[in-house]
Order: sequence, then C-alpha cells, then structure tokens
Amino acid sequence: MNVTNDPNLTSWIDSANEAGCDFPIQNLPFGLFTVAGDDRPRIGVAIGDKVMDCGALGRQGLLDDHCEPAARDALASTSLNDFLALGRAHWRAVRERMSALLRSDMPVLKDDMDAREACFFALSDVELHLPMDIGDYTDFYASLSHATNIGSMFRPDNPLMPNWKHLPVGYHGRASSIVVSGTPIVRPAGQTIAADGADPTDGNVRLLDYELEVAFVMGP
Repeated sequence: MNVTNDPNLTSWIDSANEAGCDFPIQNLPFGLFTVAGDDRPRIGVAIGDKVMDCGALGRQGLLDDHCEPAARDALASTSLNDFLALGRAHWRAVRERMSALLRSDMPVLKDDMDAREACFFALSDVELHLPMDIGDYTDFYASLSHATNIGSMFRPDNPLMPNWKHLPVGYHGRASSIVVSGTPIVRPAGQTIAADGADPTDGNVRLLDYELEVAFVMGP
C-alpha cells in the first residue's frame, strides 16, 4: 500500500476528516480552477472543503527538495497536460509531498498562516474547469448490457456481434463533448420524419437518452 493511502492518516484540515467526505487526505484529486478576479487557470488539489493551489505551494518553496524542478514548473502551468506527461515517478513524489504537507502531525504548512492564506481557497468560492487540454479521446464500447440493448434495436435476432467479447471495441469520440459538471446540455437538432409523414422536418429531438461512463487518463 502506498503511504498516502494509509487509512489511519488524518489531516489538519478538519473538514477532510468528517465521515462521508469526498476528499479526505487519502484521496487528493488534481483539478483546474480559477478564482474571482483572476481568469488564469490554476492547478489545485481538493482536500476536504478546500482546494490547495499547487502553483502557490511551489512559490512558497514548499515543494523544494521534494519535487524535481520539472514537476514544480508543470504544477504552475494552466493545465495538467505537462504534469501528466512527466510520468509516474514525478506523480508519486508530488502526491507524497502533498500528503505530507496536509497530515495532522506535519506543522510546516499547518503553522504557517501566510502560506495557508496564499495556498488555500474554499471549494465553494472557485470555478472548476476541465483539468486537461483534450485534443482527442477513445470511447470504449465496454458494457455488455449497453452493447446488447443497443444491438437489439438494430439487430433483434443478433444483438451482440460475435467479435465483441474477443477485442476491445473502441472509437474516436468528440472531444468537445467533454464538459465540467453542471454544464447545460443542448438538445440535439436534426432531421426527423413522423410515422405518418412523407418528408423529414428540421427540429430538436423529442427524446434524449443518456449514459453514464467512466473516464481515465493514461500517462507514460
């Protein structure tokens, strides 16, 4: 087990220790955010009900001697692309340092009020953005139930293609369709034809389905 996942760890951020908290010290997800009055995106880590500014940590010297210059520079950029491109060794070093700074028995950041003011924002006060610049992505057709249900609409007698269980079915997705939570969904428009109609008409779709998917980023 990685030391950062130790279930006995607690944080000096009180909200991170509450039962049911999505962002305890064992779960430190990276993201991108902006603050009021500054539209430059910043890389941050969620902890309890706060977000910790990774670039500010570097400017405060709190990553020195623990993270390589390349990692510190990447964490000061406006997306996670450069940081993720560095690879696992850098990710691990940064995560271990973040965890150490947030531990309840670590006074370095806990007792430095100036650094705390520079590095922390309430999650409720920031605006979240897509964490990466996404140029392309692959969508995998990986759910047996979903593939069978869709197939039955077009091939009732043969809903699941014979090769489905023998190769990963993937296809290019539309990167512009990836948005942050809370973004209004636009009802698609196009041509449809009524059951008793002779010609198609333009308009918004009357029925709109959705599916839940799991996304992940693969680094080097």
